[in-house]
Amino acid sequence: MRERDGGALQRLRRNQSLQRLLGLVMGVAFGVFLQLGGVTRYDVIIGQLLLYDFTVVKVMLSAVAVGMVGVYLLIHLGLASLSIKPGSIGTTVLGGIIFGCGFAVLGYCPGTVAGAVGSGALDALFGGVVGILIGAAIFAELYPRLDASVLQRGKIPDTTIPELFGVHPRAVIVPMVILIVAILSGIEYLGL
Repeated sequence: MRERDGGALQRLRRNQSLQRLLGLVMGVAFGVFLQLGGVTRYDVIIGQLLLYDFTVVKVMLSAVAVGMVGVYLLIHLGLASLSIKPGSIGTTVLGGIIFGCGFAVLGYCPGTVAGAVGSGALDALFGGVVGILIGAAIFAELYPRLDASVLQRGKIPDTTIPELFGVHPRAVIVPMVILIVAILSGIEYLGL
């Protein structure tokens, strides 16, 4: 399944101008949808962290379900292919700590920072964008030491869940979408 690659995708890879335009359009659309979903608002993010406003969970779970179905539909149609990268427990834990600290202090994640900046939020611009740039510079400086000590610990293979269990992707996607719909329904039912 991974080796299968559609002609449309190959043409897109050869056309850098179209890639840039498509990236710009998708980025703006992403920001618009984040804004419409309310997840670029500081009070919504803090409400999620304090567990009284579940807007962020609703948006993220909806995106996971749509993305999961969409990606495998594109693969099935031969319009896309997966390029799974290996990971590690070390990178996941360190990334989670850095992400969580920034998220808790500022009230934005990198995606919502971009959407909030696009809507004119100065705290997102100066705290978020500047913080991301400073954090990236610090990480780049520390990378050789982190790579040797933390980032390579607990290797995670470049395998999808269906490959791991030797099942058709549908055997994972359908139950996951049902579970996500059930969770979203429960959140709505509870008024969260």
